[in-house]
Amino acid sequence: MTIDRPSVKAQAKEIIRTARPKVIYASIIFLVLILVLGGLSNQLTGISGDDAMRYMQYVQDGNMDRAVDFLLSRSPSTGAELVDVLIQCVQTILGLGFLIFLLNTIRGTGAVYANLLDGFGYWWKILVLNLVTTILISLWSLLLIVPGIIAAYRYSMARYLLLTRPELGIMDCIRESKRLTKGYKGQLFSLDLSFLGWYLLGVIPLVGWALLVWVIPYHNIATLLYFENISRDDTVVIDEPWQV
Repeated sequence: MTIDRPSVKAQAKEIIRTARPKVIYASIIFLVLILVLGGLSNQLTGISGDDAMRYMQYVQDGNMDRAVDFLLSRSPSTGAELVDVLIQCVQTILGLGFLIFLLNTIRGTGAVYANLLDGFGYWWKILVLNLVTTILISLWSLLLIVPGIIAAYRYSMARYLLLTRPELGIMDCIRESKRLTKGYKGQLFSLDLSFLGWYLLGVIPLVGWALLVWVIPYHNIATLLYFENISRDDTVVIDEPWQV
């Protein structure tokens, strides 16, 4: 089945325009939380502008030993790195909460802004799922870039299955994602590619950042609508249960 991408994107825009509570407000709350956590992460593990300039000066002077020693002296402590990992985990969980809000909005099942925190109810499953899919995609990527990209789309529906079919285990979500995306990976890639221009505009200071408040929910709603369409297609062949 070929999904009508323009129709799906038009539907996504209409949902953003008419849905209550407002999707844009949820997007603002979500992005502010992510930016605050990202800023904290950068403070813990990042290198200041002055330190970066000093490092570059050592490099330009040809003093590589001094440059390496300076960089090592500015490395974050083990405690800071552990806190940074925790921050990244919280960002992942908040991302799942944002998807819960969008899914409830699409289905008309009582979306509320508090859904942004509902990801914490799935915290261990989403973290393990992300870890497993990252490992699988990385292993496929060892065979070159294209197999890695294909693998990323093969497992891309797993997190949506985690939300819509909570009875499934983590590996079940991964296998079911592989089943659902059979024959659709090219369409999903084309959908993501159609948003590339928007994300390029998003790097423009201020204006671009404000644009992302609209683009991010637009892209995610369109992808969720694809998931809804794919989930209704019963023509996909079921793979052997041990294959990932």
